[in-house]
Amino acid sequence: MATFGLTEYADASAEVRAIYDDILATRKTDYLNNFWKALAAHPESLRRTWESIKQVMAPGALDPLTKELIYLAVSATNQCGYCLASHTASALAKGATKEMLSELLAVVGMANETNALAGGFQVEIDERFKTHA
Repeated sequence: MATFGLTEYADASAEVRAIYDDILATRKTDYLNNFWKALAAHPESLRRTWESIKQVMAPGALDPLTKELIYLAVSATNQCGYCLASHTASALAKGATKEMLSELLAVVGMANETNALAGGFQVEIDERFKTHA
């Protein structure tokens, strides 16, 4: 259960409805997910988060599937069950396969393990890794 409940469209203030309308139009859908409904308890957070996500996830140098896979990888590392479910569905809708997602999660697990080992052993950074073209 969401900390402050979920704000349905019909119960939303005009300010929140305007943000909801933008989410629905931008995503070309008639479905408003619970994440947005929960954030509506604090309209400023709802607006800020939506504007940031809209900008970051917009078309750019990375294709939409790659962005979803990155989002999924971070969600797995942070153990956000909601985000894992949401971004797995989104990645599948953008063309990911079960095999791709399984491999991604294996890479995430390996990266988390080797990051912890490198940090724990306080491994010094190789000189060749310090400069990037």
